Amino acid sequence: MKKIKSILPRAAMLLLVFTVVCGVLYTLAVTGIAQIFFPHQANGSIIEVDGKRYGSELLGQQYTDEGHMWGRIMKLDVSTYRDEDGKALLYAVPSNLSPASEEYEQLVAQRVEKLRAADPERGDAPIPVDLVTCSGSGLDPHISPAAAEYQVPRLARATGRSEDEVRDIIKDCTDGRFLGLFGEERVNVLEVNLRLDGIL
Repeated sequence: MKKIKSILPRAAMLLLVFTVVCGVLYTLAVTGIAQIFFPHQANGSIIEVDGKRYGSELLGQQYTDEGHMWGRIMKLDVSTYRDEDGKALLYAVPSNLSPASEEYEQLVAQRVEKLRAADPERGDAPIPVDLVTCSGSGLDPHISPAAAEYQVPRLARATGRSEDEVRDIIKDCTDGRFLGLFGEERVNVLEVNLRLDGIL
């Protein structure tokens, strides 16, 4: 019993010290360093032009009109969460459908049909898989260069730009491999659309 009584004050002191060091000082240090050296990333990688915020480089946005580039399929849920006024809140949720299921096959077929109707210039050309499937998070902001190239004729037709102009915009919004070695090239859909709109 005496041993326990002598250990408890030291244990409580250690708990307090580690709480302050790990929970307060470390957090303040990391936050401060991030704000000093990486303020754009630390604050959400927000794209802001003339004081107006258009979204984050890291989160996909849904575009469905022909004058904008389409990103990956977003599975949106408005039924799960509501605010204090009862208004439905929009959340992206990952799909858990099996690629072998009939429902998944029907969804992909519908998406292919929609793309073929929107891009008749492409005829029966293969459609890049990222245009008809969800990402794991449901919020992927990027598509492959092949998926961007597939949409070039539609974007040129809808915006009045030449195909080469659209390709130049896509090239400017394409991120390379990490360190030139890892991952794949990817196109940021929001940045492309803001450039198509003349905002960036």
